[in-house]
Amino acid sequence: MLFRRIFFRWIQAATIVLPVWLVVGWAVFGGGGWGTLGLVITVPVTFVALAVIALLVSMRPTVRETRAVSWIDVGILGAWHAAIIGFGFSGPSMASFAVLSIALALVAFWYSIVQLVRDGAQHMQAQMAEYERAAQAGSVPGAGRPPVQQPYDIGEVIVVEERRQSD
Repeated sequence: MLFRRIFFRWIQAATIVLPVWLVVGWAVFGGGGWGTLGLVITVPVTFVALAVIALLVSMRPTVRETRAVSWIDVGILGAWHAAIIGFGFSGPSMASFAVLSIALALVAFWYSIVQLVRDGAQHMQAQMAEYERAAQAGSVPGAGRPPVQQPYDIGEVIVVEERRQSD
């Protein structure tokens, strides 16, 4: 559980760290002129993709409750982040890492959406089951009997009436 909690924090930090790594890797390992153009396009796209997927993962009810991702998230997102790190080395295998990064980004995106919908549905079913249990016990207002409105004091009230005189 500790590793999954640390990884949950990492996916949020990776939104900044990995695009910066791409710039640092380009500077250290030498990118050419066309590499600069690719970097101008790649870094913002990488930032947005990382941010969107981190948001989708963070929005899941189970992740919000436990503050930890699942092991499948660790596998998919870990592989994607490793591919981005490999892409930052700007070596001869850079194109392979680029293709792998794009493919894993698509897998991570769709997996995050499916998991968000699935977790949300399970959470809603649990809430509805709890509501039904409470309704059968009679503790929910409107479940079989009208709610009783408690009196309350609104302070002093002045009532002005207009009376018409009849002819």
